[in-house]
Amino acid sequence: MYAIIKNGGKQYKVQEGDFINLDKLGASPKEKITLTEVLAVNDGELKIGTPFVEGAKVELEVVAEGKDKKVIIYKKRRRKDSKLKKGFRREYTRVKVTGISA
Repeated sequence: MYAIIKNGGKQYKVQEGDFINLDKLGASPKEKITLTEVLAVNDGELKIGTPFVEGAKVELEVVAEGKDKKVIIYKKRRRKDSKLKKGFRREYTRVKVTGISA
């Protein structure tokens, strides 16, 4: 059984027991979270929502919060002696999928 969920403008395919990094939720470890923005659920037969599947939810448990690797943004305009270098580290919340219900 798997589900496709939406969080932070991104879509994730999840199964029970999976670990995924979501955008920072500001939750403490061991906290339970329920996502109701389920786009599709497959439990033998595929159910697709318009846009979300009614009554479907995904149970998550927060494992930790952290920061990803640094991403470098570099822009250069040729022949203009103009360049820009910036970087950032995305903050995330690592969660474990504990249950999917349709």
